[in-house]
Amino acid sequence: MSYVENDGTNQRPDPLHGRKLNVGIISPYSFETPGGVQFHIRDFAEELMKRGHKVEVLAPGRRTRDMPLWVTTNDSSFSIPYNGSVARLSYFGFVGPRARRWVKQGHFDIVHLHEPECPSLSHKPLTMIHHPPFVGTFHAAFDPYPLVLRFFQGYLRQYLSPLSAGICVSEAAKQVVDHYGPRDIEYDVIPNGINCKFFATAQPKAAWLGTPERPTIGFLGRMGEARKGFSVFARAANDIIKRYPSARFLCAGTGEQDALKILGKVDPSGMLSKRFEFLGRISDKDKARFYKSLDVYVAPQTGGESFGIVLVEAMAASCAVVSSDLDAFAAVAQDGDDAALFANGDGHDCARQIISLLDNPERREHLRQAGFERSKRYDWPVVADRVLEVYARVLS
Repeated sequence: MSYVENDGTNQRPDPLHGRKLNVGIISPYSFETPGGVQFHIRDFAEELMKRGHKVEVLAPGRRTRDMPLWVTTNDSSFSIPYNGSVARLSYFGFVGPRARRWVKQGHFDIVHLHEPECPSLSHKPLTMIHHPPFVGTFHAAFDPYPLVLRFFQGYLRQYLSPLSAGICVSEAAKQVVDHYGPRDIEYDVIPNGINCKFFATAQPKAAWLGTPERPTIGFLGRMGEARKGFSVFARAANDIIKRYPSARFLCAGTGEQDALKILGKVDPSGMLSKRFEFLGRISDKDKARFYKSLDVYVAPQTGGESFGIVLVEAMAASCAVVSSDLDAFAAVAQDGDDAALFANGDGHDCARQIISLLDNPERREHLRQAGFERSKRYDWPVVADRVLEVYARVLS
Protein backbone atom coordinates (compact mmCIF):
# COMPACT_ATOMS: atom_id res chain seq x y z
CA MET A 1 0.00 0.00 0.00
CA SER A 2 1.65 3.20 -1.14
CA TYR A 3 1.69 6.55 0.58
CA VAL A 4 0.30 9.49 -1.41
CA GLU A 5 1.64 12.95 -0.61
CA ASN A 6 -0.88 15.60 0.32
CA ASP A 7 -1.32 17.64 -2.81
CA GLY A 8 -2.73 20.61 -0.90
CA THR A 9 -6.31 20.23 -2.12
CA ASN A 10 -7.60 19.27 1.33
CA GLN A 11 -5.51 21.65 3.39
CA ARG A 12 -7.26 24.18 5.61
CA PRO A 13 -6.76 27.89 4.96
CA ASP A 14 -3.88 29.32 7.00
CA PRO A 15 -5.61 30.61 10.17
CA LEU A 16 -2.63 32.89 10.91
CA HIS A 17 -2.63 34.47 7.44
CA GLY A 18 1.11 34.03 7.07
CA ARG A 19 2.05 35.31 10.51
CA LYS A 20 5.01 33.49 12.07
CA LEU A 21 4.80 32.89 15.81
CA ASN A 22 7.27 32.58 18.65
CA VAL A 23 5.85 29.61 20.59
CA GLY A 24 6.91 28.40 24.02
CA ILE A 25 5.95 24.84 24.99
CA ILE A 26 6.29 23.44 28.50
CA SER A 27 6.42 19.70 29.16
CA PRO A 28 5.48 18.30 32.57
CA TYR A 29 7.64 15.23 31.99
CA SER A 30 11.37 14.81 31.56
CA PHE A 31 12.74 14.15 28.07
CA GLU A 32 15.33 11.81 29.62
CA THR A 33 12.88 8.92 29.37
CA PRO A 34 10.58 8.40 26.37
CA GLY A 35 6.84 8.85 26.68
CA GLY A 36 3.79 9.73 24.63
CA VAL A 37 3.52 13.35 25.80
CA GLN A 38 7.21 14.00 25.14
CA PHE A 39 6.97 12.51 21.63
CA HIS A 40 3.86 14.59 20.98
CA ILE A 41 5.66 17.80 22.01
CA ARG A 42 8.77 16.94 19.99
CA ASP A 43 6.90 16.12 16.79
CA PHE A 44 4.53 19.08 17.04
CA ALA A 45 7.47 21.45 17.60
CA GLU A 46 9.22 20.06 14.53
CA GLU A 47 6.05 20.51 12.44
CA LEU A 48 5.77 24.15 13.54
CA MET A 49 9.42 24.80 12.73
CA LYS A 50 8.94 23.33 9.25
CA ARG A 51 6.34 26.06 8.75
CA GLY A 52 8.72 28.81 9.80
CA HIS A 53 7.57 29.33 13.38
CA LYS A 54 10.08 29.66 16.20
CA VAL A 55 9.68 27.11 19.00
CA GLU A 56 11.34 26.62 22.36
CA VAL A 57 10.54 23.83 24.83
CA LEU A 58 11.09 23.75 28.60
CA ALA A 59 11.19 20.35 30.31
CA PRO A 60 12.20 18.84 33.67
CA GLY A 61 15.40 16.90 34.17
CA ARG A 62 18.82 17.04 32.61
CA ARG A 63 20.06 17.27 29.06
CA THR A 64 21.00 14.11 27.19
CA ARG A 65 23.25 13.86 24.16
CA ASP A 66 20.41 13.29 21.69
CA MET A 67 18.16 16.08 23.00
CA PRO A 68 17.32 18.86 20.47
CA LEU A 69 19.02 22.22 21.06
CA TRP A 70 15.65 23.94 21.24
CA VAL A 71 14.81 21.99 24.44
CA THR A 72 15.84 23.68 27.70
CA THR A 73 15.95 21.62 30.89
CA ASN A 74 15.87 22.82 34.49
CA ASP A 75 18.24 20.14 35.89
CA SER A 76 15.64 18.99 38.39
CA SER A 77 13.25 16.05 38.42
CA PHE A 78 11.88 13.33 40.67
CA SER A 79 10.03 10.08 39.99
CA ILE A 80 6.47 9.52 41.16
CA PRO A 81 3.80 6.91 40.38
CA TYR A 82 1.19 8.56 38.15
CA ASN A 83 -1.77 7.03 36.30
CA GLY A 84 -0.38 3.49 36.46
CA SER A 85 3.08 4.52 35.33
CA VAL A 86 6.13 6.29 36.76
CA ALA A 87 6.53 9.94 35.74
CA ARG A 88 9.59 12.17 36.11
CA LEU A 89 8.23 15.54 37.24
CA SER A 90 9.70 18.80 38.55
CA TYR A 91 7.90 20.91 41.13
CA PHE A 92 9.74 21.96 44.27
CA GLY A 93 12.22 24.69 45.23
CA PHE A 94 13.47 27.03 42.51
CA VAL A 95 11.44 25.28 39.79
CA GLY A 96 8.59 27.81 39.81
CA PRO A 97 10.70 30.98 39.58
CA ARG A 98 12.86 29.45 36.83
CA ALA A 99 9.84 28.42 34.79
CA ARG A 100 8.25 31.86 35.10
CA ARG A 101 11.55 33.54 34.22
CA TRP A 102 11.84 31.32 31.12
CA VAL A 103 8.38 32.45 30.00
CA LYS A 104 9.17 36.13 30.66
CA GLN A 105 12.53 36.07 28.88
CA GLY A 106 11.17 34.13 25.89
CA HIS A 107 8.89 36.98 24.72
CA PHE A 108 6.54 34.35 23.33
CA ASP A 109 3.42 35.10 21.34
CA ILE A 110 1.77 32.12 22.99
CA VAL A 111 2.74 29.54 25.63
CA HIS A 112 1.44 25.99 25.27
CA LEU A 113 1.22 24.09 28.57
CA HIS A 114 0.88 20.29 28.49
CA GLU A 115 -0.91 18.65 31.41
CA PRO A 116 -1.17 21.96 33.35
CA GLU A 117 -3.16 20.16 36.04
CA CYS A 118 -0.14 17.98 36.80
CA PRO A 119 2.15 19.08 39.70
CA SER A 120 5.12 19.85 37.50
CA LEU A 121 6.67 22.56 35.31
CA SER A 122 3.62 23.34 33.18
CA HIS A 123 1.68 24.09 36.37
CA LYS A 124 4.03 26.90 37.43
CA PRO A 125 3.53 29.79 34.94
CA LEU A 126 -0.19 29.97 35.73
CA THR A 127 0.58 32.19 38.74
CA MET A 128 2.14 34.93 36.56
CA ILE A 129 0.36 38.27 36.67
CA HIS A 130 1.56 39.39 33.25
CA HIS A 131 1.94 36.64 30.66
CA PRO A 132 1.28 35.75 27.02
CA PRO A 133 -1.86 33.76 26.21
CA PHE A 134 -1.80 30.26 27.70
CA VAL A 135 -3.18 27.22 25.85
CA GLY A 136 -3.40 23.96 27.78
CA THR A 137 -3.41 20.45 26.32
CA PHE A 138 -4.90 17.71 28.51
CA HIS A 139 -3.75 14.16 27.81
CA ALA A 140 -4.84 12.08 30.80
CA ALA A 141 -7.87 9.81 31.00
CA PHE A 142 -8.93 7.93 34.12
CA ASP A 143 -11.47 5.21 34.80
CA PRO A 144 -12.64 5.51 37.46
CA TYR A 145 -12.18 9.22 38.10
CA PRO A 146 -9.49 9.54 40.84
CA LEU A 147 -10.45 10.55 44.36
CA VAL A 148 -7.51 12.97 44.56
CA LEU A 149 -8.79 14.91 41.54
CA ARG A 150 -12.26 14.97 43.04
CA PHE A 151 -10.77 16.47 46.21
CA PHE A 152 -8.82 19.17 44.29
CA GLN A 153 -11.49 20.05 41.71
CA GLY A 154 -12.25 23.49 43.12
CA TYR A 155 -8.57 24.35 43.49
CA LEU A 156 -7.73 23.23 39.94
CA ARG A 157 -10.63 25.12 38.38
CA GLN A 158 -9.39 28.33 39.99
CA TYR A 159 -5.69 27.64 39.36
CA LEU A 160 -6.28 26.87 35.66
CA SER A 161 -8.41 29.99 35.12
CA PRO A 162 -5.57 31.90 33.33
CA LEU A 163 -5.88 29.49 30.39
CA SER A 164 -7.27 31.11 27.25
CA ALA A 165 -8.17 27.80 25.58
CA GLY A 166 -8.04 24.07 26.21
CA ILE A 167 -7.23 21.14 23.96
CA CYS A 168 -8.12 17.54 24.86
CA VAL A 169 -6.49 14.72 22.92
CA SER A 170 -9.68 12.63 22.98
CA GLU A 171 -13.25 12.59 24.21
CA ALA A 172 -12.05 10.38 27.07
CA ALA A 173 -9.61 13.11 28.15
CA LYS A 174 -12.32 15.76 27.82
CA GLN A 175 -14.66 13.81 30.10
CA VAL A 176 -11.99 14.07 32.80
CA VAL A 177 -11.31 17.78 32.20
CA ASP A 178 -15.04 18.53 32.39
CA HIS A 179 -14.79 17.80 36.13
CA TYR A 180 -12.08 20.32 37.02
CA GLY A 181 -11.36 22.56 34.02
CA PRO A 182 -12.37 26.24 33.87
CA ARG A 183 -15.91 26.52 32.56
CA ASP A 184 -15.52 29.82 30.75
CA ILE A 185 -13.07 28.65 28.05
CA GLU A 186 -13.58 26.67 24.87
CA TYR A 187 -12.22 23.12 24.65
CA ASP A 188 -11.30 21.53 21.33
CA VAL A 189 -10.81 17.78 20.95
CA ILE A 190 -7.68 17.48 18.81
CA PRO A 191 -5.94 14.09 18.67
CA ASN A 192 -2.25 13.35 18.89
CA GLY A 193 -0.42 13.35 15.58
CA ILE A 194 1.96 11.05 13.75
CA ASN A 195 4.16 11.28 10.67
CA CYS A 196 2.08 9.04 8.41
CA LYS A 197 4.67 8.96 5.63
CA PHE A 198 7.36 7.75 8.04
CA PHE A 199 5.35 4.66 8.93
CA ALA A 200 3.79 4.11 5.51
CA THR A 201 7.11 4.03 3.67
CA ALA A 202 8.99 1.87 6.21
CA GLN A 203 10.45 -1.38 4.92
CA PRO A 204 9.71 -4.65 6.72
CA LYS A 205 12.58 -6.53 8.31
CA ALA A 206 13.05 -9.98 6.78
CA ALA A 207 13.92 -11.57 10.13
CA TRP A 208 10.61 -10.42 11.60
CA LEU A 209 8.28 -11.41 8.74
CA GLY A 210 5.88 -14.29 9.29
CA THR A 211 4.29 -16.88 7.04
CA PRO A 212 0.71 -18.24 6.93
CA GLU A 213 1.81 -21.20 9.08
CA ARG A 214 4.14 -19.13 11.28
CA PRO A 215 2.46 -15.73 11.74
CA THR A 216 4.17 -12.91 13.59
CA ILE A 217 2.05 -11.18 16.25
CA GLY A 218 3.40 -8.05 17.92
CA PHE A 219 3.24 -6.17 21.22
CA LEU A 220 4.91 -2.84 22.00
CA GLY A 221 5.02 -1.24 25.43
CA ARG A 222 6.36 -1.37 28.97
CA MET A 223 5.78 -4.99 29.93
CA GLY A 224 6.29 -4.33 33.62
CA GLU A 225 3.30 -1.94 33.82
CA ALA A 226 0.06 -3.79 34.46
CA ARG A 227 -2.05 -1.28 32.51
CA LYS A 228 -0.11 -1.99 29.30
CA GLY A 229 -1.77 -5.40 29.28
CA PHE A 230 1.11 -7.79 28.69
CA SER A 231 -0.58 -10.39 30.92
CA VAL A 232 -3.64 -10.22 28.63
CA PHE A 233 -1.36 -10.68 25.61
CA ALA A 234 0.30 -13.69 27.29
CA ARG A 235 -3.04 -15.39 27.99
CA ALA A 236 -4.10 -14.77 24.40
CA ALA A 237 -0.84 -16.24 23.11
CA ASN A 238 -1.47 -19.41 25.15
CA ASP A 239 -4.72 -19.90 23.20
CA ILE A 240 -3.25 -18.90 19.83
CA ILE A 241 -0.51 -21.54 19.84
CA LYS A 242 -3.18 -24.24 20.07
CA ARG A 243 -4.37 -23.12 16.63
CA TYR A 244 -1.01 -21.89 15.29
CA PRO A 245 1.69 -23.91 17.10
CA SER A 246 4.52 -22.11 15.24
CA ALA A 247 3.24 -18.57 15.87
CA ARG A 248 5.87 -16.00 16.90
CA PHE A 249 5.20 -13.29 19.45
CA LEU A 250 7.49 -10.33 18.88
CA CYS A 251 7.72 -7.91 21.82
CA ALA A 252 9.31 -4.45 21.74
CA GLY A 253 9.82 -2.35 24.85
CA THR A 254 11.21 -2.64 28.34
CA GLY A 255 10.46 -5.20 31.05
CA GLU A 256 11.63 -8.54 29.63
CA GLN A 257 12.16 -10.06 33.09
CA ASP A 258 8.67 -9.00 34.16
CA ALA A 259 7.30 -10.51 30.96
CA LEU A 260 9.05 -13.84 31.58
CA LYS A 261 7.55 -14.02 35.08
CA ILE A 262 4.07 -13.43 33.62
CA LEU A 263 4.63 -16.09 30.95
CA GLY A 264 5.78 -18.52 33.66
CA LYS A 265 2.51 -18.03 35.53
CA VAL A 266 0.42 -18.48 32.38
CA ASP A 267 2.35 -21.60 31.31
CA PRO A 268 4.56 -23.12 34.05
CA SER A 269 5.93 -25.65 31.54
CA GLY A 270 7.98 -22.92 29.89
CA MET A 271 6.88 -23.87 26.37
CA LEU A 272 5.00 -20.62 25.82
CA SER A 273 8.01 -18.43 26.57
CA LYS A 274 9.91 -20.17 23.75
CA ARG A 275 7.49 -18.63 21.25
CA PHE A 276 8.35 -15.12 22.48
CA GLU A 277 11.17 -12.90 21.18
CA PHE A 278 12.12 -9.72 23.06
CA LEU A 279 13.64 -6.83 21.12
CA GLY A 280 14.11 -4.41 24.01
CA ARG A 281 13.70 -0.68 23.45
CA ILE A 282 13.82 0.02 19.72
CA SER A 283 14.50 3.17 17.68
CA ASP A 284 11.77 5.07 15.87
CA LYS A 285 13.02 3.64 12.58
CA ASP A 286 12.88 0.08 13.88
CA LYS A 287 9.45 0.73 15.39
CA ALA A 288 8.09 1.58 11.95
CA ARG A 289 9.76 -1.55 10.50
CA PHE A 290 8.33 -3.56 13.41
CA TYR A 291 4.74 -2.60 12.58
CA LYS A 292 5.39 -3.18 8.87
CA SER A 293 6.65 -6.73 9.50
CA LEU A 294 3.73 -8.00 11.60
CA ASP A 295 0.72 -10.04 10.57
CA VAL A 296 -1.24 -8.58 13.51
CA TYR A 297 -0.41 -5.87 16.03
CA VAL A 298 -2.07 -6.22 19.44
CA ALA A 299 -2.85 -3.33 21.82
CA PRO A 300 -4.09 -5.04 25.03
CA GLN A 301 -3.91 -2.01 27.35
CA THR A 302 -6.37 -2.23 30.22
CA GLY A 303 -6.76 1.43 31.28
CA GLY A 304 -5.23 4.85 31.73
CA GLU A 305 -5.13 5.51 27.97
CA SER A 306 -6.51 8.81 26.71
CA PHE A 307 -5.73 8.14 23.06
CA GLY A 308 -4.46 5.28 20.90
CA ILE A 309 -1.21 6.46 19.34
CA VAL A 310 0.13 2.90 18.96
CA LEU A 311 -3.01 1.95 17.05
CA VAL A 312 -2.61 4.90 14.69
CA GLU A 313 1.09 4.17 14.11
CA ALA A 314 0.36 0.53 13.26
CA MET A 315 -2.51 1.59 10.99
CA ALA A 316 -0.25 4.01 9.13
CA ALA A 317 2.14 1.10 8.53
CA SER A 318 -0.79 -0.86 7.03
CA CYS A 319 -0.80 -3.40 9.85
CA ALA A 320 -4.02 -5.08 10.96
CA VAL A 321 -4.75 -4.11 14.57
CA VAL A 322 -6.48 -5.94 17.41
CA SER A 323 -7.09 -3.84 20.52
CA SER A 324 -8.95 -3.78 23.80
CA ASP A 325 -12.25 -1.92 23.70
CA LEU A 326 -11.16 1.01 25.87
CA ASP A 327 -13.19 4.11 25.00
CA ALA A 328 -10.13 5.89 23.59
CA PHE A 329 -9.14 2.89 21.45
CA ALA A 330 -12.69 2.28 20.26
CA ALA A 331 -12.84 5.91 19.10
CA VAL A 332 -9.70 5.49 16.99
CA ALA A 333 -10.99 2.16 15.65
CA GLN A 334 -14.43 3.65 14.92
CA ASP A 335 -16.03 0.99 17.12
CA GLY A 336 -14.44 -1.89 15.26
CA ASP A 337 -14.61 -0.65 11.66
CA ASP A 338 -10.86 0.01 11.41
CA ALA A 339 -9.47 -2.37 14.05
CA ALA A 340 -10.79 -5.53 15.68
CA LEU A 341 -11.86 -4.96 19.29
CA PHE A 342 -11.96 -7.43 22.17
CA ALA A 343 -13.39 -7.18 25.69
CA ASN A 344 -10.96 -5.31 27.91
CA GLY A 345 -8.84 -7.67 30.01
CA ASP A 346 -10.19 -10.83 28.34
CA GLY A 347 -7.24 -12.82 26.95
CA HIS A 348 -9.51 -15.48 25.47
CA ASP A 349 -11.52 -12.90 23.52
CA CYS A 350 -8.27 -11.27 22.41
CA ALA A 351 -7.07 -14.65 21.07
CA ARG A 352 -10.40 -15.22 19.33
CA GLN A 353 -10.09 -11.94 17.43
CA ILE A 354 -6.47 -12.61 16.45
CA ILE A 355 -7.20 -16.14 15.26
CA SER A 356 -10.17 -14.85 13.27
CA LEU A 357 -7.88 -12.45 11.40
CA LEU A 358 -5.19 -15.07 10.83
CA ASP A 359 -7.81 -17.50 9.51
CA ASN A 360 -9.34 -14.91 7.21
CA PRO A 361 -6.72 -13.08 5.06
CA GLU A 362 -9.48 -11.15 3.24
CA ARG A 363 -10.76 -9.63 6.50
CA ARG A 364 -7.21 -8.91 7.60
CA GLU A 365 -6.54 -7.10 4.33
CA HIS A 366 -9.76 -5.11 4.74
CA LEU A 367 -8.64 -3.96 8.19
CA ARG A 368 -5.19 -3.08 6.86
CA GLN A 369 -6.70 -0.81 4.21
CA ALA A 370 -9.35 0.68 6.50
CA GLY A 371 -6.79 1.39 9.19
CA PHE A 372 -4.41 2.98 6.71
CA GLU A 373 -7.12 5.38 5.50
CA ARG A 374 -8.10 6.13 9.10
CA SER A 375 -4.50 7.03 10.03
CA LYS A 376 -4.46 9.94 7.57
CA ARG A 377 -6.66 12.08 9.81
CA TYR A 378 -3.90 11.93 12.44
CA ASP A 379 -1.11 13.09 10.11
CA TRP A 380 0.83 15.95 11.72
CA PRO A 381 0.04 18.54 9.01
CA VAL A 382 -3.68 17.92 9.61
CA VAL A 383 -3.40 17.96 13.41
CA ALA A 384 -1.10 21.01 13.47
CA ASP A 385 -3.57 22.95 11.33
CA ARG A 386 -6.22 22.41 13.98
CA VAL A 387 -3.92 23.49 16.82
CA LEU A 388 -2.97 26.65 14.88
CA GLU A 389 -6.67 27.42 14.52
CA VAL A 390 -6.87 27.44 18.33
CA TYR A 391 -3.81 29.71 18.47
CA ALA A 392 -5.39 32.09 15.96
CA ARG A 393 -8.64 32.21 17.93
CA VAL A 394 -6.78 32.98 21.16
CA LEU A 395 -4.57 35.65 19.58
CA SER A 396 -7.51 37.35 17.94
